[in-house]
Amino acid sequence: MKNTTIYKSFILTASLGLILMGCGSDKKQTADTTAAVPVTVANVDTGDSSTILAGSGQITAVNSATLSTRMMGYVESLPVKIGQKVNKGDLLISINNVDLRAKKAQVEASITEATVAFNNAKKDYERFQSLFKESSASQKELDDMTARYEMAKARLEAANQMKNEVNSQFAYANIRAPFNGVVTNTYIDEGDMANPGVPLVSVESPGTGFEVEAKVAENNISSIEVGTKAQILVKALDTTLTGEVSELSASAQNTGGQYIMKVALDKTDAKILSGMYATIRLETEQKGYGNDMVVVPSKALVHKGQLTGVYTLGQDNVALLRWLRLGENYGDEVEVLSGLSKGDQYIVSAEGKLYNGVKVSIQ
Repeated sequence: MKNTTIYKSFILTASLGLILMGCGSDKKQTADTTAAVPVTVANVDTGDSSTILAGSGQITAVNSATLSTRMMGYVESLPVKIGQKVNKGDLLISINNVDLRAKKAQVEASITEATVAFNNAKKDYERFQSLFKESSASQKELDDMTARYEMAKARLEAANQMKNEVNSQFAYANIRAPFNGVVTNTYIDEGDMANPGVPLVSVESPGTGFEVEAKVAENNISSIEVGTKAQILVKALDTTLTGEVSELSASAQNTGGQYIMKVALDKTDAKILSGMYATIRLETEQKGYGNDMVVVPSKALVHKGQLTGVYTLGQDNVALLRWLRLGENYGDEVEVLSGLSKGDQYIVSAEGKLYNGVKVSIQ
């Protein structure tokens, strides 16, 4: 009886083991037949020897101006609106100038008085010259008349220069367009108080061309010079333009280690507008650190808390999450300081949920 019980227990245990093994086989078979996630991959590339990613910035018109005044007063008139076309010399803003007009009237009265005094002194001077030649006037009388004439002449000149000063002040009371262009912004309304040095209105002339101002890291500055050809990616237009470096700062002392660079865009039919963001890639044959920079598109990054990584392509086409240490942003791309190397493949986009070990199929 005891042997029979042991035998039955052995048979039950063996059967249970076979059932569990069968279940395990079914589960493994299900995992193996899971559909792979379709993905798009890219190879890590450090760039070639002919281009470096220099930076990004905003497009601005080459000919642009933000106008202000150096006098204080209420805005009497603002005859222009944002987007309005203006010609050189058109009135943009008028500031109350009652005191300035009063001063001008005083100066004109002074000029009239000084002119009369000068004419009288001149006649007396010429008459005493004749009398002195005829020995009818002494040398002292001629000297006194000469001094009177010179003083009258100096007072008239001072009055005329004061008039020029007043007239120059009117240029700050009636702000006019410095060139043909378009009003891009107004910073004040009628009735507001205008203060010295505070921006009032901005004007730009798109027809004169566009440029991009960007900051360049010290790693790349040695490979750049004025005249270096550039490719400018404008994200808003999804197009790449051409241009060249027009200005390059020789110091980064006051810009946090970044060198200011301006790139002039070549003429194009693209609908460029000031303020659009652009990424600059420069063409150079000099090899340097900038050419070894690893960059990946921002859309490929995975963020988990304070960690940032990217899914790479492992053996047997499985996704593997790799954490990265990032550097500067360059438009839609970001610099990878560590975590990726040339030749690695990473997943740019996926048509399903990704996690460590999931199978993927490359599209």
